[in-house]
Amino acid sequence: MSQLSQRPEKPVVGVSMPHESAAGHVTGTALYTDDLVHRTKDVLHAYPVQVMKAHGRISRLDTGHALAVPGVVRVLTGADVPGVNDAGMKHDEPLFPDTVMFHGHAVAWVLGETLEAARLGAAAVEVDLDELPSLIALGDAITAGSFHGARPMMVTGDVDAGFADSAHVFSGEFQFSDQEHFYLETHAALALVDESGQLFIQSSTQHPSETQEIVAHVLGLHSHEVTVQCLRMGGGFGGKEMQPHGFAAVAALGARLTGRPVRVRLNRTQDLTMSGKRHGFHAQWRIGFDAEGRIQALDATLTADGGWSLDLSEPVVARALCHFDNTYWIPHARVAGRIAKTNKVSNTAFRGFGGPQGMLVIEDIMGRCAPLLGLDPMELRERNFYRPGQGRTTPYGQVVTHPERISTVWQQVCADGRVADRRREIAAFNAAHPNTKRGLAVTGIKFGISFNLTAFNQGGALVLVYKDGSVLINHGGTEMGQGLHTKMLQVAATTLGIGLHKVRLAPTRTDKVPNTSATAASAGADLNGAAVKNACEQIRERLLRVAGGRLGATASDVRIVEGVARALGSDEELAWDDLVRTAYLQRVQLSASGFYRTEGLHWDAKAFQGSPFKYFSYGAAAAEVEVDGFTGAYRVRRVDIVHDVGDSLSPMIDVGQVEGGFVQGAGWLTLEDMRWDTGDGPGRGRLLTQAASTYKLPSFSEMPQEFHVRLLENATEEGAVYGSKAVGEPPLMLAFSVREALRQAAAAFGPAGVSVELASPATPEAVYWAVEASRTAAAPSPDGHPGEPSTTGAGTRAEAEALSGA
Repeated sequence: MSQLSQRPEKPVVGVSMPHESAAGHVTGTALYTDDLVHRTKDVLHAYPVQVMKAHGRISRLDTGHALAVPGVVRVLTGADVPGVNDAGMKHDEPLFPDTVMFHGHAVAWVLGETLEAARLGAAAVEVDLDELPSLIALGDAITAGSFHGARPMMVTGDVDAGFADSAHVFSGEFQFSDQEHFYLETHAALALVDESGQLFIQSSTQHPSETQEIVAHVLGLHSHEVTVQCLRMGGGFGGKEMQPHGFAAVAALGARLTGRPVRVRLNRTQDLTMSGKRHGFHAQWRIGFDAEGRIQALDATLTADGGWSLDLSEPVVARALCHFDNTYWIPHARVAGRIAKTNKVSNTAFRGFGGPQGMLVIEDIMGRCAPLLGLDPMELRERNFYRPGQGRTTPYGQVVTHPERISTVWQQVCADGRVADRRREIAAFNAAHPNTKRGLAVTGIKFGISFNLTAFNQGGALVLVYKDGSVLINHGGTEMGQGLHTKMLQVAATTLGIGLHKVRLAPTRTDKVPNTSATAASAGADLNGAAVKNACEQIRERLLRVAGGRLGATASDVRIVEGVARALGSDEELAWDDLVRTAYLQRVQLSASGFYRTEGLHWDAKAFQGSPFKYFSYGAAAAEVEVDGFTGAYRVRRVDIVHDVGDSLSPMIDVGQVEGGFVQGAGWLTLEDMRWDTGDGPGRGRLLTQAASTYKLPSFSEMPQEFHVRLLENATEEGAVYGSKAVGEPPLMLAFSVREALRQAAAAFGPAGVSVELASPATPEAVYWAVEASRTAAAPSPDGHPGEPSTTGAGTRAEAEALSGA
């Protein structure tokens, strides 16, 4: 076992424990960025001047009336920027734009003594606009040829030959929705200038180092003149990876110009209308199967709705392509990716980062094609799994490690969930209930862990041991409720061999750990955990030499377990506190900077080939649903999950992440129906679902009546910190099982062998149209061969209505 993955005697990792801030969360004592305003003197409040048009060039911006509003101190415009007027890493996101690119675009910010003064001031700013044509719908952008950014192409094998050898060929389209992050805490930043002119910014950001970098270039400063701290976030889900930088820059610019602290905090409507979402996608595909239902060839084009600027759209599309295969071996494939430019908010990272979109397309294809092949969907999926001993690679050329786990988690979830017995029970239920049907589906996942950009796969930490034996750790990861800090405390305590009560964790700051990567890509624990472990190992090695001198043994024979140093074969002991004090008196360094870089990664973005991932996480879920044939309303009766997290660092945290990821995925696929005004009226481009009253989020009523989660056992991951695996993103895709179960239930209303097309999100309305289409569908031909019709995806309600004959 590698040094990184090996666990010592009596480790603190692997022990179930609550979130380190759980008590603070439930009592309200945990502080978030905006809470700090009340602890800061003379704060000014910033309010955006939003233009409620989808596209247009600013011909006049008059701030005079705003400055006359009582309490207004200043109006920030592009003329005030001393550095680069841009908040993006691609230099395509003007902080103060002269062209409005989406409905609700902020063109200026008003600073007021109170939030109300700032709001009134913003309302008084006059903006004249020369309106320009706008593209809102993804389909319209595709038709218009409106694209930006890279156009990757992933190719493996001989696609034309693969189709020539296929016994069955199907083709279709599929368009599916974007998703709002809807974190509990909206975007927030608080900036102040100290006596030496240094900027200190509290920001709700997943990427403090990049926030620091953007603020510095907007203000024309060096990075060492800007410090960014993130206490914690009330949720992030990827929405705070790139998008916080501009808001922090506004606060910093205001503080720099006024000499007073400046607070930016978006209300919910502003957050919804100004910040990016998960990318909606359109897919056009063609797939070939052999006579046994094994995939032979695939040709597809994936188009992401990037919105008005690139943001992270290019890596999102790259990851979508890298996950198109999911758990299936595809010998001949050609998958193209592109980014549509629309007049909407700039879409950004969201849990899974393109992986869910790519995987959803292949799972939709499998669900639609199984009946056309005369196969049960479970059987079709199993026949196409990656298998051990075959040395098969992904379409981008990476060897699939531990492919046996794909089948292992599948078989375990089928056994745990009594899938075979329940399918028989469901068949009997459906035969007896003409107007209510049940469906049960099993789906699996294979998700690559690491950033596609190799340079991001590094982490840092700073560990300090004080003379009294207490320990303070700093690392580059941010806490957004996912339990990363809890795991880092456990890693530090385990590595040093002391109790958890001895260790405290400091907030994430750029002046403690520099040049950090975003807490994203599910790599937070892998990168920062290994860095914390590295720093602690440096200190422990020094202490072992000190202990050896006191115990009359060589350092290699000394072990520190549960806060006591002992030499092998001796009963003599040295308590941790005494050991640390002795080390100090001997002038032994009691702090260390840790670092980790993920080894074995290589990626050629142009050729779209390489090994971009350290390992793959696996999982499988079985979901059972019940559908009302009159309304399309449904409920999730039961969910069983088996998920691979390696050797868990913190089982209670990991189970919670599996549950939460699954529910968020189910929300995206079944409930969260974003609507935009695509008409030609004055509200064109407006987000219509601007609140929880119109944007449906999962709640207790959508939870499964039975919800069983089990972590895969005996699953040590070599080369990862203490044998663990990432857990943040992969479970979201387990929710494919709910959507496929809804497809199965809708199919049960029609003749056997009918291919059901289902919109995404599969809202009750969409399920109703699928039920209606199933009821009116023709039965397969009498010879039992369904033929090879072309299938077209029901990506929207209008398409569903057309398919149903409505």
